[in-house]
Parts: sequence; C-alpha cells; structure tokens
Amino acid sequence: MPRSDEAQAFIWGVYMAVQEIPYGKVTSYGHIATLIGKPQCPRQVGQALKHLPPSSTADDNDFHTGNVPWQRVISSDGTIPVRDEPGAAARHAAVLRTEGVEVGTNTAGKFRVDFGAVGWFPKVLPSEEDEEEAEDEDG
Repeated sequence: MPRSDEAQAFIWGVYMAVQEIPYGKVTSYGHIATLIGKPQCPRQVGQALKHLPPSSTADDNDFHTGNVPWQRVISSDGTIPVRDEPGAAARHAAVLRTEGVEVGTNTAGKFRVDFGAVGWFPKVLPSEEDEEEAEDEDG
C-alpha cells in the first residue's frame, strides 16, 4: 500500500533531521520527533529508521543507510534498543564505536551510551537556526 503524502513527509523529515546529527554524537528518537514538530511520535521515528533502505539498493537521490546516520539515534534512556533481529544491537554498538562513541553496558546487559558525553540535543535543527534568527530580527 502506498504511503500518504503526510506519512512520506514525516519519514523524509526524520531522515533529513538525522542527517544533521554530527559525527560522534547521538540523540534520542524522541528528540528527533520533537525537532521535526511531532513530539508525540518517537516510535514512528524508530520505524522510519528501521525501514531505511540499504545503500546498495538506493539511487543517489534517495535516503539510505549510506547517507542517513541511523546509528546516531537511540532510546531516551541512552540504551541501544533490542530489535527482533539477533545481534542487531551489537552491530548498532559496533557502528557507533567506529565513530569514536564509547558504548558500554548497563546492569541489564543492554548496550548504553552516555548522553552527558556524546549527547546532541539542540533546541532547533542547525539548518533551521538561520530561519529562527531571521524571525527574531524581523519580530
């Protein structure tokens, strides 16, 4: 079934926002949802990233795992979510480690990142800062 225009706009908004997360930094699904104006939709952010196509199957103009750093988005408690696919959390942690992100484990054995050290939580997306400053100057 094809996606509605609204659903497609949400998914693209997620991908564009995630592209702005700096190398070596992480944020939460909820923060991405807030940044794109849908604070009630952190689970949908996760679903959008879960269904991000692999770079091997995408055209140059498409969003894919090679140009959307999905690994930089984790749960709001700093843990890497456990998915249905065995070993997915370990692979997620390994990709973050290649960016220099220290990934440990919590008492429950889940992979965990310290948001205090590498968290990225701007009030607005960097691409929108100029727009906000222009509005402040006009207002």
